[in-house]
Amino acid sequence: MSFQELQVVTGAFGYIGKYITTHLLAEGYRVRTVTNSVNRANPFGGKVEAHLFNFDQPDQLVESLRGATVLYNTYWVRFNYKTDFQHSAAVENTKILFNAAKRAGVERVVHISITNPSEDSPLEYFNGKAKLENALIESGLSFAILRPTVVFGDEDILVNNIAWSIRHLPVFGVFGDGQYKLQPIFVDDLATLAVEQGKSRENRIINAIGPETFTYRELVQTIGTIIGIRRPVIGVPPWFAYLVGSLISRMQGDVFITRPEIDGLMQGLLYTQSPPTGTTKLTSWVDAHANVLGVKYASELARRKNRNEAYENL
Repeated sequence: MSFQELQVVTGAFGYIGKYITTHLLAEGYRVRTVTNSVNRANPFGGKVEAHLFNFDQPDQLVESLRGATVLYNTYWVRFNYKTDFQHSAAVENTKILFNAAKRAGVERVVHISITNPSEDSPLEYFNGKAKLENALIESGLSFAILRPTVVFGDEDILVNNIAWSIRHLPVFGVFGDGQYKLQPIFVDDLATLAVEQGKSRENRIINAIGPETFTYRELVQTIGTIIGIRRPVIGVPPWFAYLVGSLISRMQGDVFITRPEIDGLMQGLLYTQSPPTGTTKLTSWVDAHANVLGVKYASELARRKNRNEAYENL
């Protein structure tokens, strides 16, 4: 590997992209990012140059990717929100990105997807991810598609806000019986896997899952036990859980949970029967962060609206 070899990471100042960038820099690569947040606090100083996505100006996007051997794509949106961001727009934008990568001569794309994507799914998150997997496969580019479930780490939202709810609510309501499963993976384990796959040119689709499997009810109970705050965990109808989530959303000026996220969980779409690719246990990580996890609410919309502050400060 040449010391000057260039690799591009989408969203290097955000969550998953930041960890991928950290690994690449440690291995001596030159890194560039394409992002909607060029003014966000840059943890890498002058080591990473930032370019706007410029989805509406594909020629400029091509130039932002020119000279790179690998593109690591973490770009996506968690949910539809008014006209600010939509799954459908994220799909079309990512297709533009893949086309730009091919025009720029990028050799390989490492793409972050989701477990159990399907174009037949009524859930836009999962069918959108499936459309993008197929678009990448059909592009002719060398690819690695990584399919994580829940990704946890310092900047995580889901696990943090479960802990926040345990700290602030008298009971915790799980959707239905809470017996649907999920397999959280540590963000740094996912980043390690991504960088490893960037070195290969073999086309691969990998379920990126952690070493522990929980039912949703077990996950909540486990987090509560480790942070030292035990609350009754009760099953509630999904509509009621969404109503409570909507009240929290209004209080926090955020989107706490969406109906499609509830449906995806209850349909078991964050579970596979694959062997784990990550080694870091969620239980060990929560134990190491028990004093701070959930003390502060983590807001998705704050990160989307404030493009200057670092994620951990929002």
